[in-house]
Amino acid sequence: MSVLTRDEAQTRAKLLDVHHYGIELDLTRGDETFDSLTVIRFTVRADADTFVELKPAELRSVTLDGQPLDPETLVENRLPLKGLTAGEHELRIDAAMRYSRTGEGMHRFTDPTDGETYLYTQLFMEDVQRVFAAFDQPDLKAVFDLSVTAPDGWTVLANGVTEHLGEGRWKAAPTPLISTYLVAVAAGPWHSVRTEHRGLPFGIHCRRSLAPHMDADADEILDVTRACFDRYHEKFDEPYPFDSYDQAFVPEFNAGAMENPGLVTFRDEFIYRSAVTDTERQTRAMVIAHEMAHMWFGDLVTLRWWDDIWLNESFAEYMGYQTLTEATRFTDTWTDFGVARKSWGYDADQRPSTHPVAPDPDAVPDTACAMLNFDGISYAKGASALRQLVAWLGEKDFLAGINTHFARHKFANATLADFIDNLASATERDVHAWADAWLRTTGVDTLTPTITAAADGTHTLTVRHDGSRPHRIAVGLYDQDLTGEGRLTLRERLDVDVPQAEPTAIGKGPALLLLNDGDLSYAKVRFDPASFETVHAALSGLPDPLTRAVVWNALRDAVRDGELPAMAYIDAARVHLPHETDLALVQGVLSFAAAHVADRYLAPEERPAALATLTALCRDLIRRTEDGSHPGLRLTAVRHFIDVAAHPDTISAWFSEGTVPGGPELDPELRWRILGRLAVLGAVDDAVIDAELVQDPSATGQEGAARCHAALPDPEAKRTAWEAMFSTDDLSNYLFTATAQGFWQPEQADLVREYVERYWPDAVAVAARRGPAIAEAAGRWAFPVHAISAETLALGEACLRDADPIPALRRKLADQLDDLERALRVREA
Repeated sequence: MSVLTRDEAQTRAKLLDVHHYGIELDLTRGDETFDSLTVIRFTVRADADTFVELKPAELRSVTLDGQPLDPETLVENRLPLKGLTAGEHELRIDAAMRYSRTGEGMHRFTDPTDGETYLYTQLFMEDVQRVFAAFDQPDLKAVFDLSVTAPDGWTVLANGVTEHLGEGRWKAAPTPLISTYLVAVAAGPWHSVRTEHRGLPFGIHCRRSLAPHMDADADEILDVTRACFDRYHEKFDEPYPFDSYDQAFVPEFNAGAMENPGLVTFRDEFIYRSAVTDTERQTRAMVIAHEMAHMWFGDLVTLRWWDDIWLNESFAEYMGYQTLTEATRFTDTWTDFGVARKSWGYDADQRPSTHPVAPDPDAVPDTACAMLNFDGISYAKGASALRQLVAWLGEKDFLAGINTHFARHKFANATLADFIDNLASATERDVHAWADAWLRTTGVDTLTPTITAAADGTHTLTVRHDGSRPHRIAVGLYDQDLTGEGRLTLRERLDVDVPQAEPTAIGKGPALLLLNDGDLSYAKVRFDPASFETVHAALSGLPDPLTRAVVWNALRDAVRDGELPAMAYIDAARVHLPHETDLALVQGVLSFAAAHVADRYLAPEERPAALATLTALCRDLIRRTEDGSHPGLRLTAVRHFIDVAAHPDTISAWFSEGTVPGGPELDPELRWRILGRLAVLGAVDDAVIDAELVQDPSATGQEGAARCHAALPDPEAKRTAWEAMFSTDDLSNYLFTATAQGFWQPEQADLVREYVERYWPDAVAVAARRGPAIAEAAGRWAFPVHAISAETLALGEACLRDADPIPALRRKLADQLDDLERALRVREA
C-alpha cells in the first residue's frame, strides 16, 4: 500500500478545506465485511488533481458532484480525483470493507465465553482507510456525522452521544472539528454503567462476560475519571471540548488505550478478572488520566504532521502521572514511572535506532516512518524532559504557556514551534535553547560524582557530565541513622545545575551522595566509591521509595553497561527486597532480575544459581506476608515464585490444591500462570491444559491455553505452534502473541535450536502478509530472545541486510539485535 508523504500532505492541505463527512456503516452484512458509505463535502482552493484514500474489500461506486467515477482507477489505497476545479465539491463513495482480526481498522471479536460479538475501531495513522474513505491526514480536520446500522440488541458508541432510532439504526451527534484518525465507533451488546458529571454524560462499557468484574471496580474507575476531569479543569482554561465522555474496555486491543475524543478505548485487561496489586490499579488510573489529557492536547489541539506525535504522548504521559498524584489516592506515581517507564526510555535511547524526542521533520518523511517512533523516547524520555522543564520553568509559567497554546490553536493544528513559542510567551527563560538541548538531541547523559575533602574536614562535589544537556538536579546527602542499623537519614537536598560553574560545598562527607535524587532529570547516575559501599549495605534503609528507585535504576544501568557484574544485581535484590515495601519497586526489580539478568545476561550454566536465589527471595517475601498485612506484596511474590520455579513440586501442589498455603486462592490468572510454568518444565501435558480450558473458556483462557501448548517441551508441540504463527494466518493478534510467548524458553534451547534459523525468513514473510500489528508481535514476542550467540546476531544482521523486512519489523529486529549484542557484551564483561 502507498504511504502518505509529508510533502504530499502539505500539498493537499494547501489545496483542500474539508468541511464535513457523512458516514453510514452497516454492520449487519455478515462476518467478513461491512458496508461503508461516505459523503465528503470539501472546498478546492485552485484547479488541481488530488486523491482520497481507502482500502476496500470491494469498491462499488464513486460519484463526484453527482458524476460517476470509475472504481477501477483505485490503485492500492488511492483513488485519484482528476481535474478538480476551484470551489465546493461533494464526493460519494460506496464500499464494502473487511473486518480486522489484528486490532487495526474495524476489529471483530467473538467472545468464546458466550458467543457474543463486539466491534470497535482503531483508526490511528492510516487505519481509517480500512473503515471509510478519507482525506487521511491530521491537519485536514472536519465535522464527522455518523450513522450505524447494527444487529438487534446491540449498543453503538461513538465520539458523540448516540441515539437509537429503531430497527438497529443509530445516529451519533456530529463532532466538532477533529482529525480523521480520531473518529471512533464501538458496537456490540455492551454492559454499561452510566452517570453524569458536571452536566456531561459519562459511561464505562465492557463485554457482558466481564460485567461482574467491571461492576466491582466501577466506583474506582469513575472516581478516578471524575477526579482527573476536575483537576484538568483547574489546570486548563479551556473547558472539556466534547459532548460526553465514554470509556470502552475492548478485546484484543493492541495499545494500552486510544484517545478518541468522547470515546476512549482501553484494552479490556484493565477489567480485572483476577486479583491485582495496588500498583496495577494505579497503572489503570494513570492510563485513564493519560488519555483524558489527550482530550485537550491531541484532540482539541492536534499535531500538523506525525513528526510531532511525541509531543502528544509526552504531554499526556507527564500529565497522567502528575495529575494522578495531585487528584487521587495514588500519590506516589513517580516511583512507578521511574521503575516501569523511565527504563524503557533509557533503553531505547541507547540503541542505534534512537532519535531525538522531537525528530527533524525530514526524519519523518512519511507515515511508515512515523509509526516507528512510538517508543520509550516518545513516551518516557519525552515525559522526563517535560518534567525537567517544569522543574526549571516552574509549574505556573508552564501551565500559562500551555493555556496560551490551547487558546491559539483550539479545534486546529499546531507544531512544536508553536508549542515552544507559546511556552516562551509565559517566561523570561530561554525556552528555545532548552528545546534545542533537550528535544533535538539523542542519547542518555551520564553524571558521575567526585567528592573532594579539604584540610578542614569539609567536602566539595564535582559532577562529571558525559553528555550535552543542561540539568537541574537535586543531590541527596544521606547519613547513617544512629537509631537503626542499616537505616539512612536525609541530611539535605541541594539544588545543583549541571554543568557546574564551580564545585558545590557539601560539608562533612555523607555516607551516601545521590545525584538526581527525586528523579527530576533524565540521566544515568553513578556513585562515588564510598556511596557505592553504602548502597550495597543499606539500599533498603533509604527512607523514600523514589530515592530507592533512582538507586535501583543506577544499578540496572551499571549491569547493562558492563560495569557491575550481573549476579551482583541479583545478590542486591536478595539482600534488600525482603525489606522493601513499595510494590512497584519489588515488581520492577524482580522482573529485571529474572527476565534480563537470569535469562539473558548470565551464561546458561550460571542461570540455575540465579533462579535458586530468586526462588529463595520470593519464598522469604511469601513468609513475610503470612499475616495478611501486605496482600499486594504477597501476590507479587507468589507470581514471581511461579515464574522462576526450577522444580515443579511446590507449584504443582498449589495447582492441585487450588490455593497457596495461607493464600491467595488460585484465580484464573494464577492457575494459567502455574500451568504455563509446569508446561515449560514438562510436568503437564495437552490433556491437563485442555481440561483447564474447559473450566475457563474465556478469551483469556484461550490465550492461556495457546501459551501453555506452545511451551510444552515436545517437538510436535513446537511444530504445531510454529505453523500456527507463521504458516497460517488464522491467529488473532492476541493469540499470535500468546503462542509466541510460550514458544521460546531458556530451558528448551536445544529443542528449539532449529527454529532460530527459520525465524528470520518466516517473520519477514508473515509481517509482509499480515501487516504492522503482526509484524510488531513477531518482532517483539516471537523473536528468539534467549538464543544469545554470535551466530544468532549474524543471522539477524543478514536478515536486515538482505531480506527487506517491512519497516515495522525492521525496526523491531534492529532493536532486538542491539539488545542481543548488549547481552553478549555483558556476558563477556
